[in-house]
Amino acid sequence: MRFLDRTDAGERLAPLVAAEVAGPAVVLGVPRGGVVVAVPIARFLDAPLDVVIPRKIQAPGNPELGLGAVAPGVRVLDDRLIARLGVPASYLEEEIAREEAEIDRRARRYRGDRPAPVLAGKVAVVVDDGVATGGTALAALAWARAQGPVAVVFAAPVGPTDTAARLAEACDACVVPEQPASFFAVGQWYEDFTQVEDDEVRAALGVRA
Repeated sequence: MRFLDRTDAGERLAPLVAAEVAGPAVVLGVPRGGVVVAVPIARFLDAPLDVVIPRKIQAPGNPELGLGAVAPGVRVLDDRLIARLGVPASYLEEEIAREEAEIDRRARRYRGDRPAPVLAGKVAVVVDDGVATGGTALAALAWARAQGPVAVVFAAPVGPTDTAARLAEACDACVVPEQPASFFAVGQWYEDFTQVEDDEVRAALGVRA
């Protein structure tokens, strides 16, 4: 199944997510594309919309290869891959510091003066526009879990079966309806996968330019 665009994907996901949510929720989109998918879900749940901002840690000389990911106060690293590649600790710390600074910058841009949402006593619903390896999603889920919600739900329109299974172990419910046997990239499952800009994220979150 292909999705028309991210809004269409969110509208299709919304009732599936609602079936996994008991009680008040906070919907957390993963910028940038995940925020657009999250908008119809937040509307369907009548829940506030915010962001969780994970960032991939790139391998030396290979930006497509992830060594793991970070989110505010959270590190989820692939220690075996790091050891196998012989990645120096100094490189790792520099990359983490760079990505943590980028997280801070984006948080200020997307939230403005608003604080991060309070998740205690709520269901945290983490939404992305698709998953491939799931590295950044794992960091997002770890951050959400650390905020003390009653449950954590992950939702994305599409992703490989093995990735969905790994994410399911990190949350209370994992909603990934399309798990194709042949998966190359998230964008291939959308008719329109136009890049989302910061201003669109800010508008979705109700932050003035």
